[in-house]
Amino acid sequence: MFKVNEDYLKLPGSYLFSTVGKKFRGYQAQHPDQKVISLGIGDVTRPLTESTITALHAAVDEMGKAETFHGYAPDLGYDFLRNAMAAEYTERGCDIAADEVFVSDGAKSDSANIQEIFGRDNVIAVCDPVYPVYVDSNVMAGRTGTYDANTGTWSDVIYMPCTEENGFAPALPEKTPDIIYLCSPNNPTGAALKKSELQKWVDYANANHAVIIFDAAYEAYITEEDVPHSIFECKGARTCAIELRSFSKNAGYTGLRLGATVIPRDLVSVDGQPLHPLWARRHGTKYNGAPYIVQRAGASVYTPEGKQQIKELVGIYQKNAAYILNGLKEGGYTVYGGVNAPYIWMKTTGGMTSWEFFDYLLENAQVVGTPGSGFGPSGEHYFRLTAFGTYENTVEAVERIRKL
Repeated sequence: MFKVNEDYLKLPGSYLFSTVGKKFRGYQAQHPDQKVISLGIGDVTRPLTESTITALHAAVDEMGKAETFHGYAPDLGYDFLRNAMAAEYTERGCDIAADEVFVSDGAKSDSANIQEIFGRDNVIAVCDPVYPVYVDSNVMAGRTGTYDANTGTWSDVIYMPCTEENGFAPALPEKTPDIIYLCSPNNPTGAALKKSELQKWVDYANANHAVIIFDAAYEAYITEEDVPHSIFECKGARTCAIELRSFSKNAGYTGLRLGATVIPRDLVSVDGQPLHPLWARRHGTKYNGAPYIVQRAGASVYTPEGKQQIKELVGIYQKNAAYILNGLKEGGYTVYGGVNAPYIWMKTTGGMTSWEFFDYLLENAQVVGTPGSGFGPSGEHYFRLTAFGTYENTVEAVERIRKL
């Protein structure tokens, strides 16, 4: 008789964004005549860039000819994309080789799967609030202990509070973790670590033989010069860091699915095991590679035309973020983020919990956001809004909230 993996049964409730979507659809079904504006789930709304479309068409034409047809992709990625990404690292002064770039179908998948190559007894540390996938995937791996429904925390997880008091930047933990998850610019708070701050984490990880899993999904939104686009801009990162890269929010590939994970060959476990070949083995066993046409599109992002078009695309969402940030500030709300990231982190009003504020905005302004408590205990009494809507809907949503 078969049994299920009991670690999966430990997961409380449903996935955060599934709950948000269900509530959104339920309200819309009951009020079909009302226009509900969603600034909750971070999905892009602008069309793909011209360089991406051109590359996709050309790749599809290749697939229609016997002499240029492509079947299974190389499990680690096509050289043309890995070389393009490595060249970008070189431009930023980072020492990353093409064969240290592992192409995948998205950073979300990699952030959930990367934990598989680590021992079950490793202790993880996460920022609080945190992107739920980091914790949930470790719950599935049996690495988090027991869940306390009153605090919303797991017994074996080190939570690093990111609050107003510390500028939403985590402090080095007193208890030493084995695996440290960092996301900068951060989802959900929109805060970004300056290079000097990130260097402290690199030094800490090397001193304690810990590994940093660095999520750089939003690096294209960085506007301040002292905020690094990659952890590999920091000295010593090659011996302690793994970096997750995404095409979803910079190039609008949420529907195409493309990402990459960078694992330097210098990254070695405490017992002398290099992580690079382990991830390569996992990739080869469990993954058949991102589609050829999508990887061709991804390579176009790094051409001069592609870079300019991506800059313009990101600029549209940055304009939305600035409007939300400034508009809500002028409306008397306490808000953060929106400078180096497409997320605005706002305080709820009237002492409402995050989910109470969700219902309040939905019922009274027909605006959907994401309750901060869904990201962790330090997210309670906060609310995340995204800049990925249209400009017109963004303006209308802000005006509706300001009228409350």
